[in-house]
Amino acid sequence: MAAMAASHFFCSRHIYSSGDGISKISNPRLYSSSYKSKGFSSFEKNCRNLKSHMVKAASDGSKHGRKQVELVYNLDEKLNTLADEVDMNAGLSRLSLFSPCKINVFLRITDKRPDGFHDLASLFHVISLGDKIKFSLSPSKSIDRLSTNVPGIPLDERNLIIKALNLYRKKTGSDKFFWVHVDKRVPTGAGLGGGSSNAATALWAANQFSGCLATEKELQEWSSEIGSDVPFFFSNGAAYCTGRGEVVQDIPSPVAFDMPMVLIKPPEACSTAEVYKRFRLDISSTVDPLTLLEKISNNGISQDVCVNDLEPPAFEVLPSLKRLKQRIVAAGRGKYDAVFMSGSGSTIVGVGSPDPPQFIYDEEDYKDVFLSGKTRYD
Repeated sequence: MAAMAASHFFCSRHIYSSGDGISKISNPRLYSSSYKSKGFSSFEKNCRNLKSHMVKAASDGSKHGRKQVELVYNLDEKLNTLADEVDMNAGLSRLSLFSPCKINVFLRITDKRPDGFHDLASLFHVISLGDKIKFSLSPSKSIDRLSTNVPGIPLDERNLIIKALNLYRKKTGSDKFFWVHVDKRVPTGAGLGGGSSNAATALWAANQFSGCLATEKELQEWSSEIGSDVPFFFSNGAAYCTGRGEVVQDIPSPVAFDMPMVLIKPPEACSTAEVYKRFRLDISSTVDPLTLLEKISNNGISQDVCVNDLEPPAFEVLPSLKRLKQRIVAAGRGKYDAVFMSGSGSTIVGVGSPDPPQFIYDEEDYKDVFLSGKTRYD
């Protein structure tokens, strides 16, 4: 139940598949690809430990008529020859992408800004849980159409995907509109950046359909207008983020790519605004975030380095979340290297094992929690 059906991530130009059914930290350096406006370029050949991962691209407008191409990446193929299967003279009409979420290995709030926001310093890391998003060109020249498998998610301009597509057209003058379907696996209100990742994926996809009118650096800079977490998803997958979160410094992944974990989220969400409203700088941690980063880089993840300054105010907003963390720590009996909240909540992360404590299964109070290997949407 705690194991994921597959472990993949897409972050900027990066695609990763562990394929062994365990939720993990994802290593952005293991496998990367670069997608160009007229097809896929050559891929890095460091493919050990990879199982199959698929991205579908359809093209039309060539002299041979419509052509559907399915690219399958696996151990048995020479990946850098697959691009030859794509008609380079055809325009892209459909694209399926993986949209990963993230965890904050540590999250320090360092100051209150004059604009009302807070300065933070955090280690963001992509993990193997994410959504699948399908993009198709729409015949409409005036409206995007968005659908999802989850009821209650806004499908209009309130959704960050629509905001991203509108922003791309505003910045580039593109006249392309889209049909978008989101196969949602990342819960909302979880502190995992699922919506921000969707927005970054939409910007990247729109750029591919439009012949790469913008550089990825430009996309990253523009994306901060959508949300503070969005620029991270144009990183290499591990980054030290400062400012409001929009200042992204790529770093080598400081933790092992096969580090298992479990994500446990109660049905209740934490309002980010309410959490920050209750945050008190004068009683928060004073540890230097660069010291935390150095310790993690040298010694890996441990409880003492997984500092999240938003835990105390989040536990005020949702007292049951504090009890959940305490029970996971106690019931884990040392099997987790660290237990901490991600972002502003309400997901509790246990690093070091993919298995939740038994009480999650046994007690009625936890029957509706989200687990990283089985979502409410399955």
